[in-house]
Order: sequence, then structure tokens, then C-alpha cells
Amino acid sequence: MRALATALEVELQPHVPEHASLVDVRRVEAVDPAAFEALHGYVKRHHEVLRRKVTRLALVRPAGLVGAVVSGFYQVMDSPYPTQTFTELSEAARWAGADAQELDALAAEASGVDALLASLKAQFLERGVKLGIGEAAKALGLSQRTLQRKLTERGTSFVEQLSTARLQLAKERLTSSQAPLTAIAIDAGFSSLQHFSTAFRKATGVSPSRYRARPDGRPPARDAARRR
Repeated sequence: MRALATALEVELQPHVPEHASLVDVRRVEAVDPAAFEALHGYVKRHHEVLRRKVTRLALVRPAGLVGAVVSGFYQVMDSPYPTQTFTELSEAARWAGADAQELDALAAEASGVDALLASLKAQFLERGVKLGIGEAAKALGLSQRTLQRKLTERGTSFVEQLSTARLQLAKERLTSSQAPLTAIAIDAGFSSLQHFSTAFRKATGVSPSRYRARPDGRPPARDAARRR
């Protein structure tokens, strides 16, 4: 976030005209209080310049608890410009006067993440992990057969991507709530606690209960290695 705040200072340069801003944080998977402090410091330091330069800001939020926390950021600070929160990039882009497809392509290029996989992940975040392949294909502007073919070309499948999204949701719930494991399993789209526990252990190397009980809040070594 500190690096991002430094990069954002580009929009404060004298030659940059008034503009609308769009912040797409659908891919944010966890909330770090220090990151909010860094962003708050940036806005506070440049409040007057931002008020003159930015006409409005569209915020595309992630799903779940993380999305609720992110959405509340501009509500608890003195925002220098009008802001509006959205759950879908297409709606935010229309409001800000931007091209959603171009933004998705730029994000994919900058992050090195395949655009189709990033868009599919965004669909899981926006519509939930019980999303079927037919609904996902329609939302992405593809036929179901075309989506299956494109995923196969990338060495993956809809089932694999859905499983990853379900496990990510479960991890978020395990670390942010005290909900019973069975409730988390059902909410994440697993048919039973046993199915959930088996899949979770296979992916992370530990049981859901042990993952929740981590004293340092860090992922197990196996899970951390996968993220790297």
C-alpha cells in the first residue's frame, strides 16, 4: 500500500487535468490495518490537491467481510471528493466514464494474471461460490462450451477454479469469525463438514480447526509456499 500511495502521486502532478478515479479492489483477500493507515495518510497529506484534481471516485469492492471493511474506509474519513461503491466493475466504469474491458486487460497485464482467470475469480467474488458454469459463462459473455475450452487451454477447469474460490472464502471466514465449522463449510459450498475438512487439509496441509487456531495469524508453511 505504501508503494501504491507513492504511485498515486502521479495524479497530483500539475500537468494532470481534473479526472474521475476508479479503484478496483475486488482481488483484495484480506485487510491489514497498516495498509489503511498508509492510504489514510496519503489522502490526508494531499487532501486539498485531491479535492481539486479528482472529480469523483468509484470504488469496486470485494465480497464478504473484506468488502464491508473496504467500503467503510471513505465513510470514516473526510473524503476530498464524492465517492460511490459498486460490486461490479462494469457499473463503476459507467459511472466514472471508463472502459471496463480495457481496465480488466490493463490489470491482467500489470499483475501477470490471466485476464480470463481474473474475470472468473471476480465473478465468484461478486456472485458467490455457488455460481454455476452456465451463469459464469453468460456473465463473461461466453458460451459454456467456449469457457470450458478456454479453461482447458490454460491447464485448469471450472471445477478447479471454483474449488480455489471456495477454499479462499473458507479461509476468510475461519480467520474473521467464530462461526461453527459446519456453517462455514456450507456457506463455502461444500456438501458436508467431512468434504470440507478433506479438501481443506489437501490444499493447506492442516485441518480447518488448526488453521483457525494459528497464534500468529500467518498461513501454515505449506500454504505460504503456495502463495509465493
